[in-house]
Amino acid sequence: MKRLVILVGIASALAVGALVRAGAQQGPQGQGQLPSQFPLSLGLREKGTSITPALEGWYHGKDGSVNVLVGYLNRNTKTEFDIPVGPNNRVDPGGPDQGQPTHFMPGRQWGVFSVRLPKDLGDKKLTWTLVANGFTNTITLHTKPEYIIEPYEDAANKNTPPAIKFDATGKTFSGPPSGIAATYAATVNAPLTLDAWVTDEPAKINVTIFPGFTPPQPSVKWSVFRGPGAVKIDPVSPKIDAAAAGKISTTATFSVAGDYILRLQANDSTGEGGGGFQCCWTNAHVRVTVKP
Repeated sequence: MKRLVILVGIASALAVGALVRAGAQQGPQGQGQLPSQFPLSLGLREKGTSITPALEGWYHGKDGSVNVLVGYLNRNTKTEFDIPVGPNNRVDPGGPDQGQPTHFMPGRQWGVFSVRLPKDLGDKKLTWTLVANGFTNTITLHTKPEYIIEPYEDAANKNTPPAIKFDATGKTFSGPPSGIAATYAATVNAPLTLDAWVTDEPAKINVTIFPGFTPPQPSVKWSVFRGPGAVKIDPVSPKIDAAAAGKISTTATFSVAGDYILRLQANDSTGEGGGGFQCCWTNAHVRVTVKP
């Protein structure tokens, strides 16, 4: 009986893998992968394989706009990629540049950018195409009803994303990335100090809080989103100083001059991508102009 169970499990895994491979290679008319984090976790290698765009869903912005939230899966576990905007990294129509990343970290990266959809999109198909290691993957960025998400609040428990500030008394950023949150100037090979303040509020209903329980601090992570050269970030995941209003500090050192965009991600206890439900976590972008 045990042997039969094992064989059934292997057959199921192979079937899922086949579906994932088929979905990853579909053309511009495809509808993207299913809204599940499990298929995207299969088929990883250290090098030599593809990067798959990932439609997280679509949502209404706080200004009433309609946006799609997009991430990716770099199936190369030990390889980072730089793919400039152009034939190998394009959003169509209206692109090729719609704010997508050009630097790709290994593994699954959730909700790294959003695209504000034009009001006259109608039946037009918006697609994101990535070419890496000879593999071409295209997904459709659509607004099908079953893909709607609520990244600003979990309706079930009133949980909200962590709040990020890049000035102790400045503007608060939470939820999906929108524009550039802060700008900096730096010099090649000279460490740039990056400060931010990260706070979070726990869920407000349908939760049980035990006496003496202290909610965990959000986890934070800096990464490169765009840039012409290598960037050393130290530390990548700085500790939050609760006594200093949630302050975090890190340094970024740039190898060549040019314009860079860095991404700061803050996750609450729901984890990466809100556990697959897109709430509650925050991504923010900052721009750094580096001089020789």
